[in-house]
Amino acid sequence: MAGDRQAMNYRHAYHAGNPADVIKHAVLAFVLGHLTQKDTPLRVVDTHAGIGRYDLTSDAAERTGEWVEGIGRLWGRDLPEPLAAFLDPYLDCVARLNPDGRLRHYPGSPEVARLMTRPVDGLTFCELHPEDAEALAGLYRREARAKVIELDGWLAPRAFLPPKEKRGVVLIDPPFEQAGDYDRLVDALASGYRRFATGVYLLWYPVKDAVQVKRFHRMIADLAIPKCLVIEATWRPVDGKRLAGAGLVTINAPYTLAPVCRAAGKSLWDVLGVPAGRFLVSGDA
Repeated sequence: MAGDRQAMNYRHAYHAGNPADVIKHAVLAFVLGHLTQKDTPLRVVDTHAGIGRYDLTSDAAERTGEWVEGIGRLWGRDLPEPLAAFLDPYLDCVARLNPDGRLRHYPGSPEVARLMTRPVDGLTFCELHPEDAEALAGLYRREARAKVIELDGWLAPRAFLPPKEKRGVVLIDPPFEQAGDYDRLVDALASGYRRFATGVYLLWYPVKDAVQVKRFHRMIADLAIPKCLVIEATWRPVDGKRLAGAGLVTINAPYTLAPVCRAAGKSLWDVLGVPAGRFLVSGDA
C-alpha cells in the first residue's frame, strides 16, 4: 500500500472543470436527479473521489487553465433547450457553490453527489492519496451520512457492494496514471456487478489512444452485461499523444439518459466552441 501511495502523482485540481469533467459530472447529476424521484434511499459509492471541491483560482487550476474550455464556457450562458435538459442539474450544483455569481468553486464528483442527494441517502467516498483523503474528510466532517475512506478505489466494489440501501450509483473514475487501468476498470465492473446487479454503474475513461479504447469497448462487450450504454465525447483528433475526449460506460442508467444526451450533443459543442466535436451514444438504454 505504501508503494502505491508513493506512485500516485495525479492531482485532479489541475484538471477540474475541463470538458471531460463537464461530461462526467453532467451525467452523474442527471442520473441522480432521476433516481432521487423515488422515495426509497440510495447510496453513492465514489471509488476515486479526489478532494470533493476545487478552487478555480488556485495555482493548480490557473497553471493549466483547463476549466476555461469547459465550465468556463458554460457558466452564465443561456442554453438551448436540448442542452439545458442535460446540463441543468449539473449547472445547478455549480451555481450552489457560487451564490454570488462569480465562478470560483467547482464541485468534484463527491460534491455533485452530496448536492444531488437527500438526507436519507448514503455517501461512500474512497480516496487513496493521503493529502486528498484528509482534505475530503475535512470537507465532510459534519456530514454524518458521508463516509470518507482512505482506500485503494479498486477495492471498493468488493468492500462496499451491495449497499444496505439496495439502490445506488457506483462511480468508478480512476486517474489512469498506471498501465493496465482499462483492464482494472473492466475487472471492477465485473466484480461489482456480481455483487450488485441492480446498481447503476458509471465508468469514466479517457480517449487518447484509439486502439486502447477499442480494446476496452470489446472487453466491456465481452462481459455481456445488459442495459449497457456508452457515452463518448471527443473534442480534438485522437492522436495517441494528448487527451482528445472522454467517455462513460453506464450500466442500468435511467431510460431518459440516452435520448437527452443524443439531443444535447451538437449544441454542446456549439456552446463549447468545438465545431468538430463528436458526441456518440451507443448501446442499450
